[in-house]
Amino acid sequence: MSGRTDHHQGTLLVLVIRDAQIDMLGGHALAAFESEMVAHLTEFSPPLAKAAGEPQLRQAIRFGIGHAAEHRFDQRGPVRLYLELMLLFGSYFDTDPQYPWVAEILSSAAAQPQMQRAMLLYEKTLDYRQHVAGADDVYTLHALRNVQALARLAEPFSGSPIDGMLQEIGKLYPQKAAYVGREPLETLIREALERGRVLGFSTRRHAALLVILALAFGHGFASDPLYPWIARTLDDQTITDPTARADRLTRRALTWLDRVLANYEEAPPA
Repeated sequence: MSGRTDHHQGTLLVLVIRDAQIDMLGGHALAAFESEMVAHLTEFSPPLAKAAGEPQLRQAIRFGIGHAAEHRFDQRGPVRLYLELMLLFGSYFDTDPQYPWVAEILSSAAAQPQMQRAMLLYEKTLDYRQHVAGADDVYTLHALRNVQALARLAEPFSGSPIDGMLQEIGKLYPQKAAYVGREPLETLIREALERGRVLGFSTRRHAALLVILALAFGHGFASDPLYPWIARTLDDQTITDPTARADRLTRRALTWLDRVLANYEEAPPA
């Protein structure tokens, strides 16, 4: 739902302006930048970095550098910001319907230089975190605990799937529901429900699980390098029954949430 800084929200989300271009840093220099980002992102979001582990974090960094380049981000400051936003919003945040302002800013590459676009992303992200994450991520933590409870319910919503999940999101995370708005959330829910249909997830509980994963980890959760356990579960060819697959995904999601919340408690705000 949101990465966590180890200080008051926003203090580690710093746009460092440097001229060096990533695509000009070959060999040892690029490897050094990758290691620098491992250390930085571990400080930026200790719970997520600890849950992912360094090898997976490195894979996500390489993924992010490549995707940042697609948006003409090749300077150190903008690339570093792009990687931070992956931890905050999911690795596919650039196309996520929850964050339409991201696509709007990134798509203006022809009109605005990368540093200007990075600054716009930075300012909008600080505004988002102020309203949605809250001081010391208090809103995010409360939402994660609500997700834990919802994922354990046999009937997590009533009524139609769209209206039912919109109502539950409003209860789970009212700050995010208010900030994002109904239309983007409807799009997110429809994407998740369609994925469930393709996977053969037929129960309300399992449909709700996919919506929760999209809400918490971003709409690209099924292939996000920060959460490889999701892809491993969805792609596991030894599981032939959709219900068994969904149940295993539920267990792994709850295990991940337990671990992250425990890491939050181990790293209290400074």
